[in-house]
Amino acid sequence: MSFNATLKAFDLLDDPNVNGSAVVDLLRSLGVEQVATTRIEGPRGYTDFVKAVIPGHSGKGRGGQSPTLGVIGRLGGIGARPEMIGFVSDGDGAAAAVGTALKLASMSARGDVLPGDVIVATHICPNAPTQPHEPVPFMGSPVDMSTMNDYEVAPEMDAILSVDTTRGNRIINHRGFAISPTVKEGYILRISEDLLDIMSITTGRAPVTFPITIQDITPYGNGVYHINSILQPATAGRAPVVGVAITAESMVPGCATGASHVVDVEQVVRFIIEVAKAFGKGKCRFFDPDEFKRMLALYGPMNHLQTLGGTPGGTAA
Repeated sequence: MSFNATLKAFDLLDDPNVNGSAVVDLLRSLGVEQVATTRIEGPRGYTDFVKAVIPGHSGKGRGGQSPTLGVIGRLGGIGARPEMIGFVSDGDGAAAAVGTALKLASMSARGDVLPGDVIVATHICPNAPTQPHEPVPFMGSPVDMSTMNDYEVAPEMDAILSVDTTRGNRIINHRGFAISPTVKEGYILRISEDLLDIMSITTGRAPVTFPITIQDITPYGNGVYHINSILQPATAGRAPVVGVAITAESMVPGCATGASHVVDVEQVVRFIIEVAKAFGKGKCRFFDPDEFKRMLALYGPMNHLQTLGGTPGGTAA
Protein backbone atom coordinates (compact mmCIF):
# COMPACT_ATOMS: atom_id res chain seq x y z
CA MET A 1 0.00 0.00 0.00
CA SER A 2 1.04 3.57 -0.60
CA PHE A 3 -0.95 5.41 2.06
CA ASN A 4 1.99 6.06 4.33
CA ALA A 5 4.07 7.53 1.49
CA THR A 6 1.15 9.64 0.27
CA LEU A 7 0.42 10.99 3.75
CA LYS A 8 4.11 11.79 4.24
CA ALA A 9 4.07 13.72 0.98
CA PHE A 10 1.04 15.77 1.99
CA ASP A 11 2.42 16.42 5.48
CA LEU A 12 5.71 17.61 4.01
CA LEU A 13 4.22 19.84 1.32
CA ASP A 14 1.40 21.41 3.35
CA ASP A 15 3.79 23.97 4.81
CA PRO A 16 4.34 27.61 3.81
CA ASN A 17 8.09 27.18 4.34
CA VAL A 18 8.61 23.94 2.42
CA ASN A 19 11.16 23.99 -0.39
CA GLY A 20 12.97 21.63 -2.71
CA SER A 21 15.71 20.94 -0.19
CA ALA A 22 13.18 19.52 2.28
CA VAL A 23 12.00 17.02 -0.35
CA VAL A 24 15.58 16.11 -1.25
CA ASP A 25 16.51 15.60 2.40
CA LEU A 26 13.56 13.27 3.00
CA LEU A 27 14.36 11.18 -0.08
CA ARG A 28 18.04 10.98 0.85
CA SER A 29 17.06 9.77 4.33
CA LEU A 30 15.37 6.84 2.56
CA GLY A 31 18.49 6.00 0.57
CA VAL A 32 17.86 7.85 -2.70
CA GLU A 33 21.29 8.96 -3.93
CA GLN A 34 20.39 10.55 -7.25
CA VAL A 35 18.20 13.45 -6.18
CA ALA A 36 18.72 17.17 -6.55
CA THR A 37 16.87 20.46 -6.49
CA THR A 38 17.34 23.62 -8.54
CA ARG A 39 15.81 26.99 -7.67
CA ILE A 40 14.65 29.04 -10.66
CA GLU A 41 13.62 32.66 -10.38
CA GLY A 42 10.83 33.94 -12.60
CA PRO A 43 9.08 37.26 -13.10
CA ARG A 44 6.53 36.35 -10.43
CA GLY A 45 8.68 34.62 -7.81
CA TYR A 46 10.64 31.39 -7.66
CA THR A 47 10.14 27.66 -7.54
CA ASP A 48 12.35 24.70 -6.68
CA PHE A 49 12.54 21.92 -9.25
CA VAL A 50 13.20 18.46 -7.81
CA LYS A 51 14.34 15.44 -9.77
CA ALA A 52 14.97 11.99 -8.30
CA VAL A 53 16.13 8.77 -9.93
CA ILE A 54 15.18 5.45 -8.33
CA PRO A 55 17.47 2.93 -10.06
CA GLY A 56 16.17 -0.39 -11.32
CA HIS A 57 18.15 -3.61 -11.00
CA SER A 58 18.45 -3.79 -14.79
CA GLY A 59 17.95 -0.11 -15.51
CA LYS A 60 20.02 1.88 -17.96
CA GLY A 61 21.82 3.67 -15.14
CA ARG A 62 23.37 0.34 -14.17
CA GLY A 63 24.14 -0.64 -17.76
CA GLY A 64 20.96 -2.67 -18.23
CA GLN A 65 18.35 -2.58 -20.96
CA SER A 66 15.10 -2.11 -19.04
CA PRO A 67 13.23 1.00 -20.17
CA THR A 68 13.02 4.12 -18.02
CA LEU A 69 9.69 5.53 -16.88
CA GLY A 70 9.32 9.25 -16.28
CA VAL A 71 6.81 10.52 -13.70
CA ILE A 72 6.13 14.24 -13.83
CA GLY A 73 4.04 15.97 -11.21
CA ARG A 74 2.73 18.91 -13.20
CA LEU A 75 1.26 22.00 -11.48
CA GLY A 76 1.44 25.72 -11.07
CA GLY A 77 2.06 25.68 -7.34
CA ILE A 78 1.25 23.87 -4.12
CA GLY A 79 0.10 27.08 -2.46
CA ALA A 80 -1.22 30.53 -3.42
CA ARG A 81 -0.13 32.45 -0.36
CA PRO A 82 -0.91 35.07 0.79
CA GLU A 83 -4.14 35.05 -1.27
CA MET A 84 -5.06 31.55 -0.05
CA ILE A 85 -3.96 29.87 3.21
CA GLY A 86 -2.89 26.24 2.93
CA PHE A 87 -2.29 23.52 0.34
CA VAL A 88 -4.25 24.08 -2.88
CA SER A 89 -5.98 21.61 -5.19
CA ASP A 90 -3.39 22.22 -7.89
CA GLY A 91 -0.69 20.82 -5.61
CA ASP A 92 -1.93 17.25 -5.92
CA GLY A 93 0.32 16.63 -8.92
CA ALA A 94 3.36 17.36 -6.76
CA ALA A 95 1.93 15.29 -3.88
CA ALA A 96 1.46 12.31 -6.20
CA ALA A 97 4.99 12.64 -7.61
CA VAL A 98 6.63 13.00 -4.20
CA GLY A 99 4.48 10.17 -2.82
CA THR A 100 5.60 7.96 -5.71
CA ALA A 101 9.26 8.74 -5.09
CA LEU A 102 8.87 8.05 -1.36
CA LYS A 103 7.14 4.72 -1.99
CA LEU A 104 9.69 3.58 -4.57
CA ALA A 105 12.52 4.58 -2.25
CA SER A 106 10.99 2.62 0.61
CA MET A 107 10.47 -0.42 -1.61
CA SER A 108 14.07 -0.30 -2.85
CA ALA A 109 15.42 -0.01 0.68
CA ARG A 110 13.51 -3.18 1.62
CA GLY A 111 14.73 -5.09 -1.43
CA ASP A 112 11.78 -4.68 -3.79
CA VAL A 113 13.80 -3.13 -6.61
CA LEU A 114 11.97 -2.54 -9.89
CA PRO A 115 13.48 -3.67 -13.21
CA GLY A 116 13.82 -0.26 -14.84
CA ASP A 117 14.87 3.15 -13.62
CA VAL A 118 12.12 5.57 -12.62
CA ILE A 119 12.76 9.31 -12.88
CA VAL A 120 10.41 11.47 -10.81
CA ALA A 121 10.29 15.23 -11.38
CA THR A 122 8.14 18.07 -10.11
CA HIS A 123 8.53 21.52 -8.61
CA ILE A 124 7.82 22.99 -5.19
CA CYS A 125 6.30 26.47 -4.95
CA PRO A 126 4.20 27.28 -1.86
CA ASN A 127 3.58 30.89 -2.97
CA ALA A 128 2.47 30.73 -6.60
CA PRO A 129 0.27 33.35 -8.29
CA THR A 130 -3.25 32.70 -9.59
CA GLN A 131 -4.57 33.54 -13.05
CA PRO A 132 -7.99 33.92 -14.73
CA HIS A 133 -9.26 30.86 -16.64
CA GLU A 134 -12.66 29.53 -17.72
CA PRO A 135 -14.64 27.92 -16.20
CA VAL A 136 -12.70 28.42 -12.93
CA PRO A 137 -9.46 30.25 -12.02
CA PHE A 138 -6.13 28.48 -12.59
CA MET A 139 -3.03 28.45 -10.51
CA GLY A 140 -0.25 30.34 -12.21
CA SER A 141 3.44 29.68 -11.87
CA PRO A 142 6.52 31.80 -11.28
CA VAL A 143 8.14 30.25 -14.37
CA ASP A 144 6.90 29.56 -17.89
CA MET A 145 6.03 26.20 -19.41
CA SER A 146 9.20 25.98 -21.47
CA THR A 147 11.26 26.25 -18.29
CA MET A 148 9.16 23.55 -16.62
CA ASN A 149 9.77 21.21 -19.53
CA ASP A 150 13.49 21.97 -19.47
CA TYR A 151 13.76 20.88 -15.83
CA GLU A 152 11.18 18.10 -15.70
CA VAL A 153 11.37 16.27 -19.05
CA ALA A 154 14.54 14.19 -19.31
CA PRO A 155 15.87 12.58 -22.51
CA GLU A 156 16.35 9.34 -20.57
CA MET A 157 12.58 8.95 -20.14
CA ASP A 158 11.28 6.29 -22.54
CA ALA A 159 7.67 7.04 -21.60
CA ILE A 160 6.07 9.63 -19.36
CA LEU A 161 3.12 9.72 -16.98
CA SER A 162 2.17 13.36 -16.45
CA VAL A 163 0.10 13.79 -13.29
CA ASP A 164 -1.92 16.96 -12.95
CA THR A 165 -4.94 18.06 -10.95
CA THR A 166 -7.72 18.39 -13.53
CA ARG A 167 -10.78 19.37 -11.51
CA GLY A 168 -11.50 22.78 -13.05
CA ASN A 169 -13.60 21.67 -16.04
CA ARG A 170 -16.94 20.23 -17.14
CA ILE A 171 -15.36 17.43 -19.19
CA ILE A 172 -14.49 14.89 -16.47
CA ASN A 173 -17.36 14.34 -14.04
CA HIS A 174 -15.73 11.64 -11.97
CA ARG A 175 -13.95 11.71 -8.63
CA GLY A 176 -10.67 9.85 -8.57
CA PHE A 177 -8.44 9.86 -11.60
CA ALA A 178 -8.65 9.39 -15.35
CA ILE A 179 -6.10 8.76 -18.07
CA SER A 180 -5.69 10.33 -21.49
CA PRO A 181 -4.91 8.84 -24.88
CA THR A 182 -1.20 8.51 -25.56
CA VAL A 183 0.36 11.58 -27.18
CA LYS A 184 3.54 11.21 -29.22
CA GLU A 185 5.24 13.67 -31.55
CA GLY A 186 2.07 15.56 -32.39
CA TYR A 187 -0.16 12.50 -32.73
CA ILE A 188 -3.03 11.64 -30.40
CA LEU A 189 -2.89 7.84 -30.38
CA ARG A 190 -5.12 5.05 -29.17
CA ILE A 191 -5.56 4.74 -25.40
CA SER A 192 -3.17 2.10 -24.07
CA GLU A 193 -4.97 -1.16 -23.30
CA ASP A 194 -2.16 -2.09 -20.88
CA LEU A 195 -2.72 1.08 -18.88
CA LEU A 196 -6.47 0.45 -18.83
CA ASP A 197 -5.83 -3.04 -17.45
CA ILE A 198 -3.58 -1.69 -14.69
CA MET A 199 -6.09 1.04 -13.84
CA SER A 200 -8.88 -1.53 -13.53
CA ILE A 201 -6.78 -3.66 -11.19
CA THR A 202 -5.55 -0.84 -8.96
CA THR A 203 -8.91 0.91 -8.59
CA GLY A 204 -11.15 -2.15 -8.57
CA ARG A 205 -13.42 -0.33 -10.99
CA ALA A 206 -13.89 0.16 -14.71
CA PRO A 207 -11.19 2.42 -16.12
CA VAL A 208 -11.96 6.09 -16.69
CA THR A 209 -10.53 8.11 -19.57
CA PHE A 210 -10.88 11.68 -20.71
CA PRO A 211 -10.96 13.35 -24.11
CA ILE A 212 -8.24 15.69 -25.32
CA THR A 213 -8.06 18.03 -28.28
CA ILE A 214 -5.38 19.09 -30.72
CA GLN A 215 -5.23 22.35 -28.74
CA ASP A 216 -4.25 20.48 -25.57
CA ILE A 217 -1.14 18.95 -27.13
CA THR A 218 0.22 22.21 -28.52
CA PRO A 219 2.59 24.38 -26.48
CA TYR A 220 1.39 27.01 -24.05
CA GLY A 221 1.90 30.49 -25.43
CA ASN A 222 0.22 29.97 -28.82
CA GLY A 223 -2.98 31.70 -27.76
CA VAL A 224 -5.36 28.71 -27.89
CA TYR A 225 -7.37 27.09 -25.09
CA HIS A 226 -5.81 24.20 -23.15
CA ILE A 227 -7.69 22.07 -20.63
CA ASN A 228 -4.58 22.51 -18.45
CA SER A 229 -0.86 21.76 -18.60
CA ILE A 230 -1.20 17.97 -18.25
CA LEU A 231 0.06 17.22 -21.77
CA GLN A 232 2.68 19.94 -22.05
CA PRO A 233 5.52 17.40 -21.52
CA ALA A 234 4.47 15.95 -24.91
CA THR A 235 5.62 19.17 -26.58
CA ALA A 236 9.18 18.68 -25.35
CA GLY A 237 10.42 15.47 -26.93
CA ARG A 238 9.70 12.16 -28.64
CA ALA A 239 8.68 10.01 -25.65
CA PRO A 240 5.03 8.93 -25.50
CA VAL A 241 3.11 10.82 -22.82
CA VAL A 242 -0.07 9.84 -21.00
CA GLY A 243 -1.90 12.29 -18.78
CA VAL A 244 -3.03 11.08 -15.36
CA ALA A 245 -5.71 13.54 -14.31
CA ILE A 246 -6.72 13.81 -10.66
CA THR A 247 -10.41 14.60 -10.95
CA ALA A 248 -13.65 15.54 -9.21
CA GLU A 249 -17.36 15.35 -10.01
CA SER A 250 -17.73 19.09 -9.51
CA MET A 251 -15.67 21.97 -10.84
CA VAL A 252 -12.96 22.91 -8.34
CA PRO A 253 -10.63 25.87 -8.87
CA GLY A 254 -6.94 25.03 -8.83
CA CYS A 255 -6.40 27.61 -6.10
CA ALA A 256 -9.07 26.08 -3.80
CA THR A 257 -7.88 24.78 -0.43
CA GLY A 258 -9.33 21.81 1.42
CA ALA A 259 -10.01 20.17 -1.95
CA SER A 260 -7.41 17.38 -1.92
CA HIS A 261 -8.53 13.80 -1.31
CA VAL A 262 -5.74 11.62 -0.04
CA VAL A 263 -7.58 8.46 -1.14
CA ASP A 264 -7.63 9.68 -4.76
CA VAL A 265 -3.96 10.67 -4.74
CA GLU A 266 -3.00 7.36 -3.13
CA GLN A 267 -4.81 5.55 -5.94
CA VAL A 268 -2.72 7.50 -8.43
CA VAL A 269 0.50 6.60 -6.60
CA ARG A 270 -0.43 2.88 -6.61
CA PHE A 271 -1.34 3.07 -10.30
CA ILE A 272 2.03 4.65 -11.12
CA ILE A 273 3.93 2.05 -9.09
CA GLU A 274 2.21 -0.80 -10.92
CA VAL A 275 2.81 0.85 -14.29
CA ALA A 276 6.49 1.24 -13.38
CA LYS A 277 6.76 -2.47 -12.51
CA ALA A 278 5.16 -3.59 -15.78
CA PHE A 279 6.89 -1.00 -17.98
CA GLY A 280 10.31 -2.00 -16.69
CA LYS A 281 9.54 -5.62 -17.58
CA GLY A 282 8.48 -4.62 -21.08
CA LYS A 283 4.89 -5.64 -20.35
CA CYS A 284 3.18 -2.26 -20.54
CA ARG A 285 3.08 -0.51 -23.89
CA PHE A 286 2.08 3.13 -24.16
CA PHE A 287 1.59 2.77 -27.92
CA ASP A 288 1.96 0.30 -30.78
CA PRO A 289 5.28 1.08 -32.55
CA ASP A 290 4.22 -0.68 -35.77
CA GLU A 291 0.97 1.24 -35.95
CA PHE A 292 2.81 4.49 -35.27
CA LYS A 293 5.18 3.76 -38.16
CA ARG A 294 2.13 3.09 -40.34
CA MET A 295 0.62 6.43 -39.33
CA LEU A 296 3.86 8.21 -40.22
CA ALA A 297 4.00 6.45 -43.57
CA LEU A 298 0.39 7.33 -44.36
CA TYR A 299 0.13 10.85 -43.00
CA GLY A 300 3.64 12.09 -42.34
CA PRO A 301 5.14 13.68 -39.25
CA MET A 302 3.04 15.91 -37.03
CA ASN A 303 5.90 17.45 -35.08
CA HIS A 304 4.79 20.93 -36.11
CA LEU A 305 2.09 20.60 -33.44
CA GLN A 306 4.88 20.50 -30.86
CA THR A 307 5.86 24.03 -31.84
CA LEU A 308 4.31 27.46 -31.59
CA GLY A 309 3.48 27.15 -35.27
CA GLY A 310 3.22 30.34 -37.25
CA THR A 311 3.49 32.58 -34.21
CA PRO A 312 6.68 34.63 -33.91
CA GLY A 313 9.38 32.55 -32.30
CA GLY A 314 7.78 29.20 -33.16
CA THR A 315 10.47 26.52 -33.25
CA ALA A 316 10.62 22.76 -33.53
CA ALA A 317 10.52 20.83 -30.25
